[in-house]
Amino acid sequence: MNIEIREQDDERAVFVVEGVDDTFINTIRRICLVEIPTLAIEDVNIYKNDAKMFDEVLAHRLGLIPLVTDLESYVMPSDCDCESHCSNCSVSFLLKEKGPKIVYSKDLKSDDPAIKPVYDTIPIVRLQEGEEVELEAIAELGLGSEHAKWQATTTCGYKYYPKVEIDNEKITDVEEYVEECPRKVLQIEDDSLVITDVEKCSTCRTCQRLSEKDDDAIVVDFETGKYIFKIETDGSLKPIEVLTMACDILSEKADNIINFVNEEE
Repeated sequence: MNIEIREQDDERAVFVVEGVDDTFINTIRRICLVEIPTLAIEDVNIYKNDAKMFDEVLAHRLGLIPLVTDLESYVMPSDCDCESHCSNCSVSFLLKEKGPKIVYSKDLKSDDPAIKPVYDTIPIVRLQEGEEVELEAIAELGLGSEHAKWQATTTCGYKYYPKVEIDNEKITDVEEYVEECPRKVLQIEDDSLVITDVEKCSTCRTCQRLSEKDDDAIVVDFETGKYIFKIETDGSLKPIEVLTMACDILSEKADNIINFVNEEE
């Protein structure tokens, strides 16, 4: 397997993978989507709510706020020995505000300074003059397979690596191809049609259909066993952390199958 990183920061990563098949790359994608644990608000105790927003809607909005996740300091509730919530499996946030104001995610006060909303400017509720809201929100680890609020990735997908073959000797009007390409990956160099960045090609085959009048001068295909993988997170975890955990989970699944087969023998 060969991997080449194209982009990488705290919330987005793009890389090219070569030497795998559809099954492997799709399995990694599915694990990244639904099997990576993150922290999200699960229980909300509302003590006072004068806002023109139902308690259920307020609790739902709180649950969708992405939280910085520390997987080394907390365990899944199912793996904890406590009966309800404790400092090993949950984080408590307090919210006590009075209007007039807009309450933002930064107003949530965590009992663990390391665990906080990823973004400070997510609006929660608007309070008018004299209106108050007071509540406790409890966050815990969960999986995207249980609820979308625990999904570590906002976008996770792949596409086949494009392959475009051009026979310039057959092309009669190069400018027409440049104008028709929706991704603008076709350019003219020395009166010839060339691909500037094949990875931006969406394989829409617009140029290939256009080349039918030029005796199929352009053929758009993809390279077998080579993919462009893109992943974006909500900031709760870095893309490299999500990918590392996904590979570890896949490895563990494979080991479990091998162990099961060996036990049956």
